[in-house]
Amino acid sequence: MTTTLLDITELAKRFPAGKPAGPIARLRKRFAGGPEKLPQVYAVDDVSFTIAQGETVGLVGESGCGKSTLVRVLTRLLDPTDGGIKLGARELSHTPARRFARDQDRKRIQMVFQDAGESVNPRFTAFEAIADPLRRLRGLSGTNLRHKVEEAASRCGLPLELLTRFPHQLSGGQRARVGIARAVAVEPDLLVLDEPTAALDVSVQVVILQLLQRLKRELGMSYLFVSHDLSVVRLLCDRVLVMYLGKIVESGPARAVFDHPLHPYTQALVAAVPSINEHGHTRLRLTGEPRSPIDPDPNVCRFYGRCPNGVDRCKTEMPALRSFPGGREAACHFAELTAQ
Repeated sequence: MTTTLLDITELAKRFPAGKPAGPIARLRKRFAGGPEKLPQVYAVDDVSFTIAQGETVGLVGESGCGKSTLVRVLTRLLDPTDGGIKLGARELSHTPARRFARDQDRKRIQMVFQDAGESVNPRFTAFEAIADPLRRLRGLSGTNLRHKVEEAASRCGLPLELLTRFPHQLSGGQRARVGIARAVAVEPDLLVLDEPTAALDVSVQVVILQLLQRLKRELGMSYLFVSHDLSVVRLLCDRVLVMYLGKIVESGPARAVFDHPLHPYTQALVAAVPSINEHGHTRLRLTGEPRSPIDPDPNVCRFYGRCPNGVDRCKTEMPALRSFPGGREAACHFAELTAQ
C-alpha cells in the first residue's frame, strides 16, 4: 500500500487582471448598488491530485496553461486563492508564503528551477549557494556545514574545486548541478523540477536526467517533474498530469496516457512529438486560439473552439474529470468512446 506524500485538493490561484478604479468610479459603483469587482485571471482552477512517497509525477501542457503557477503555489512561493495543500499530515495552505520560508517544513519540499544561472544569487559562490538553505533550514555552521556542502556537491557530481567559483564562471551543466545540490542538500521529501534541463545542450540533458534518477533512488524522494519534453516525461515518470488553461484535463500512468490518450488535447500533444516513423501518418493539428483565462465561463469546456470533436454540449456543460479503468482520468464528454 502506497503512502500519500502530497495531497492537493481543489487548489485555485487567481490574479487580478486590471487596476482598481479611481475614487470617482468607486463612488459611482457604490451608488449603483455594488462593490467594485475586478476581472480575474484563473491561472489555476480547481486542481486536485496526489503524489505518493517515492513516486515521480509528470506535469505537462503548453506554455501559459498554469504549470509554473501551480508549482509555485504548492511549493509555497505563492499563496493559494482557495484549496488545500497537504504535505504528509500537515496542511500547508494555512501558512502564508512569507512565513513558510523559515518554517520547519520548508526543508521537506524543495524546487529546482529552469535556469540555475538565473535562480542562484550571482554574488554567491557555488559553496554559498548550496550552504544557504543548510544555514537557514538546518541551522548548520562551521565544519558541519562544510561537510554537508561537500557531500551534496559530490553526490551531484560537482568537483569540489569548483565550489569557490561564481555562477558566471561555471558551465550550464555545472550550474545545473549547483541548483540540484542546493535543493537536495537539506534532504527533502518532495523535489519539484521546473524544466530542469530546458536550458542545457542535449548531451548535458542526458547526464543531468541520469543524475536525477540516481538521486531519487539514493534519497528516496518523490518528484514532480514539469516539462514540455514528452519523451523525457514518458521515460522518467510513473504518472502524468495534463494541464490546459488552469485545469487538469487528463491523468494516469505515463505509458498508458501517451500510448492511448483519452482527451483530444492530450492526443494533440502526443501527435506533436516528432517521430522518424511518422511518414504517411495523419497528425492531429489544433486550430483556433486558446480561450481567455480571464473570468472564464464555468459552463463552457476550456478546450471548446480548438477541439476537433466539439459539439453544442461542450459550450453549455463543463466536462468533469471522470475516472476510467487503469487509474485513468479525463475531462471530456466523449472520453469513454476513446477508452473502449
